[in-house]
Amino acid sequence: MSRIAGKLALITGASSGIGAACARRFAAEGAHLVLWARRGERLERLAADLGARHGVTVRAAIVDVRDRVAVNREADALVGARAVPDILLNNAGLASGLSRVQDGDPVDWDRMIDTNVKGLLNVSRAFLPHMIARGRGHVINLGSTAGHTVYPMGNVYNATKFGVRALTEGMNLDVAGTPIRVSAVDPGYVETEFSEVRFHGDRDKAKAVYEGFTPLSADDVADVIAYVVNLPEHVNILDVIVVPTAQRNIYVVDRQPNSTKTS
Repeated sequence: MSRIAGKLALITGASSGIGAACARRFAAEGAHLVLWARRGERLERLAADLGARHGVTVRAAIVDVRDRVAVNREADALVGARAVPDILLNNAGLASGLSRVQDGDPVDWDRMIDTNVKGLLNVSRAFLPHMIARGRGHVINLGSTAGHTVYPMGNVYNATKFGVRALTEGMNLDVAGTPIRVSAVDPGYVETEFSEVRFHGDRDKAKAVYEGFTPLSADDVADVIAYVVNLPEHVNILDVIVVPTAQRNIYVVDRQPNSTKTS
């Protein structure tokens, strides 16, 4: 049974990876969609495909969550059209670079902080008041195991994901006394474009991250998020950590030489 059929879900970072997988899953369950991302061509193709395939309404807009003016403009347009999301998935996020603080590139720092923390805040601030006024809504923040344990050279990315974890906890306190739910889903190793972005397009480095074991797929994470949003309204998952079976924490990953990935 789908409890999200007929509801409206807004997904940031929806053009690829976990965001696109969630868009496909939500549409298959009958949810109408608002898809935000920076890459317009990908976004339009996804929106057209999902609308045609599932018969749901799909709105797509090129929005960089770092741009507060653009976020507020698009949010105001949705509110004006009486399209306040029932589900807000703050998925947009990235890692940029891997280095010690003393060697770090401030451009990478700004990119991560502005997207992972300030972007989440920009979007949440734009919609939470309307969810509260209407008396329903569910915010899901895409965190990471990196928000639970710091790993070498992950410093700023770790800090942003610890920030997402703290914001999820803080938002839950802020909406206490309302029906609004706030959840976090924190994946471990997921094979998407994440590592390619982190290594600035170096595909060999990105591929090496997932060698020797079967990582999660974007669809695996979408399954977990679909479970979280499909729970009855009196049930709120505060935080869920999901990792591939080969991964037991940040440091313990069972990598087998010459292993073949399975699905």
